[in-house]
Amino acid sequence: MQTINWYPGHMAKARRMLADNIKLVDMVIEIVDARAPIACRNPDFEELFKNKLRVIILNKSDLSSKAQNKAWINKFRESGINAIELVSTMPSTRKAALALINRTAEEKVRRFREKGINKIVRAMVVGIPNVGKSTFINRIAGTAKAQVGDRPGVTRSKQWVKVSDYLELLDTPGLLWGKLDNELLAKHLAYIGSIRDDVLDVEELAALLLYDLMQICPEQLIARYKKLNQNMSTPEELLDGVCMSRGFILSGGVFDTERGARIVLDEYRAGKIAAVALENPEDDFNAPPDVRDADVRDADVRDADVRNNSDIKREGDVGSANMELSGDYHAEN
Repeated sequence: MQTINWYPGHMAKARRMLADNIKLVDMVIEIVDARAPIACRNPDFEELFKNKLRVIILNKSDLSSKAQNKAWINKFRESGINAIELVSTMPSTRKAALALINRTAEEKVRRFREKGINKIVRAMVVGIPNVGKSTFINRIAGTAKAQVGDRPGVTRSKQWVKVSDYLELLDTPGLLWGKLDNELLAKHLAYIGSIRDDVLDVEELAALLLYDLMQICPEQLIARYKKLNQNMSTPEELLDGVCMSRGFILSGGVFDTERGARIVLDEYRAGKIAAVALENPEDDFNAPPDVRDADVRDADVRDADVRNNSDIKREGDVGSANMELSGDYHAEN
């Protein structure tokens, strides 16, 4: 997978906006997708927000496992940041999130109260595209005050949302960073939909996702796509297996791999394959790419033997499993 080098004008503008407005807030609420907490954390944020109260929301936590969510919460707390697992689409989110915000701001509010001032806590809600910032704000506010969508690029400017007489939230555009040079984390962002599919090779992306899921949760993956098995050792074989499982076969016996790829991505993102995170606190995110990022055309002879057992042809090849992310990316939320 090649390094992504880009920094569209709106992203540079969004970063300047965050830097300009950080002085207006007491707290930063960082929303991350529970399936990829490290990939979702913009490294620019540490410098921007170093002197502010911090909260991390593991959003979409129902798409990860309870054990993994707990491990990440403990990891963030060890670094001095309060964290909680939430599902912003659920009503119970409001009470839990407000309790965490109040607990984090408690000391600062107390100091102001001792001076006779009823402090209004102002918090900036930040995150990369498509992690659910606006959905979170609407849940906390109790009404639809922030624009939402199921794709990156919905929030395009800052907007203040009054939650109560003592809490105001600032919604901000999603901010990625100019160079996605960690191949593993870039893949994770693509898997969860924080990079728009229309700038990606979706067949290659879905094949790589299948390969990774076969390492993480093989039983759940095979239960979802009955024709898969653990002897399928390359990404392209697994995508073929999905097409066989769902009957995605075109005239002439050719696999409809594009349709299969889109089904895999849609079902993974909707949590229909497995509730499991792609990342764990003990992972080495700077390790060299392993076989899942190698060129599948160099797979050994046994892989070819497995493929020869099928008399159904495949339309094209996924080709290299080195996912190439190219083109201009235009997502802000």
